[in-house]
Amino acid sequence: MRVPSFISKLLVFGTFIVFIPPSFAGERLDGTVFFDAPPRLEKAKTTLNQAGVRGATYYFTLTLPSQAGEPLQKLVIDQRSGVDDILLRLDRTTAFIGTPNDQQDPLTLGDVSQTEDNRKITVQLETPVTPGTTFTIGLKPRKNPIYDGTYLFGITAFPAGETVDELYLGVRRLQFYDRRNDSDFRELF
Repeated sequence: MRVPSFISKLLVFGTFIVFIPPSFAGERLDGTVFFDAPPRLEKAKTTLNQAGVRGATYYFTLTLPSQAGEPLQKLVIDQRSGVDDILLRLDRTTAFIGTPNDQQDPLTLGDVSQTEDNRKITVQLETPVTPGTTFTIGLKPRKNPIYDGTYLFGITAFPAGETVDELYLGVRRLQFYDRRNDSDFRELF
């Protein structure tokens, strides 16, 4: 009795699948953890955009899609441009599910640190953010930069795990204005 060619190919292919080693979503064979779908950097905003003032909060909102495959454990926010190095009050850093206009459950933070040059902030989440969640990190500067202009921040996300592949998400900007003079014209001499 002759087996049709399609069925024989199916049997061979089916046998091959049985012998493929199992893999876990978001984990390589060497144990490195990665995101199956990248987190999205939704928005960055400041509550006060006047140069040199106190009391502002800088919000960075992200969404970890349900297809991410792995929870998010850590963010690095890197000030990439701007005249001033912005000093932060690290003990006042906040994190919560939702957006600045729709704050929901708070997220517990682990270590929050800033490099010596004050340009790179690392925010460790004590409990990783699960896929399918929109969340926000709030940073409190000692005061806004003295010099007005555009300040760019690059965001890098890290999944939970011992050995991970970080994922650079892109840049967002905060714009600060010098409002001491309402005129848009500046004296050149």
